[in-house]
Amino acid sequence: MRTNDADVQTLRFIHRARSLGFSLKEVVDLLALYRDRRRASREVKKLALRHVAELDLKIAEMEAIRNTIAELAERCHGDQRPECPILVELGATEH
Repeated sequence: MRTNDADVQTLRFIHRARSLGFSLKEVVDLLALYRDRRRASREVKKLALRHVAELDLKIAEMEAIRNTIAELAERCHGDQRPECPILVELGATEH
């Protein structure tokens, strides 16, 4: 079985889209738009902006997690004492 230039280009397209975090469903949609020479660029932009919004949400969630862990680490003395607010927080039953 031989791969042709179009197959290689398709694989590169898929790899690049996946490396930018697009889901498999989004990659399928993007690939269909890529192959459709009569596509409306607004559809591509809409898909891309939806992905940006999802990334923004994930970034905000990750920043909140990071800030919580950093604040807990700041409160931990990090010495020979057994008390540690990090472990207390992880063991807490309510949040």
